[in-house]
Amino acid sequence: MAERLVLHPVNPQQRLIDKAAATLRAGGLAIIPTDAGYSLAWTLEARDAEERVLRLRELDRRHPFTLLCRQLSEAGRLARLDDPAFRLMRSLTPGPCTFILPASADLPKRIKNAGRSKRRDIGIRLPDHAVARLLLDAVGEPLLSTSLVLPDEDHPNSHEAEAVAGQWLRWVDVMLDAEDCEPGPTSIVDCTGDEPEVIRQGFHPINLA
Repeated sequence: MAERLVLHPVNPQQRLIDKAAATLRAGGLAIIPTDAGYSLAWTLEARDAEERVLRLRELDRRHPFTLLCRQLSEAGRLARLDDPAFRLMRSLTPGPCTFILPASADLPKRIKNAGRSKRRDIGIRLPDHAVARLLLDAVGEPLLSTSLVLPDEDHPNSHEAEAVAGQWLRWVDVMLDAEDCEPGPTSIVDCTGDEPEVIRQGFHPINLA
């Protein structure tokens, strides 16, 4: 039976953060609040959790998941950041923005190669939500994440805690309920070309000019 941990959205209880972090480190699948709706999250080595996500969302193994990172230095270890990309990320993070970046040699081989054709890029974001950031600190490593979207949904209601719990709680190990979140989606900036390019404007649009 999944646990629904009710946390304060600004000053979360550390004992509940630590409890959720232990579940994730044990290979569990979590629902966590972010600055762009609730998301599914699991550790980089949690293969069983990832299999559950693939089945739930009916995704193929080439689907790109997003890495949630604690800070720019961590993002810079897993992706290659040139000076323009670093400056852009510094100006827009933490926040509801996903950056598509060239993968570095330090990106775990499982993420590069598991069922995918040698990924050359990776989506990274640094969420601006107290619960998500404290959870990342407690886990001590980046988390893989994906949106709460079922196969038959076009516009999921993923930012209202009660709706999320009613639809998703039975499929995960723990939910960190921090009340309603800011809606998503994130904006997406592709930094793999000559110039950064916004390929999706999110709920909070961004301007690169």
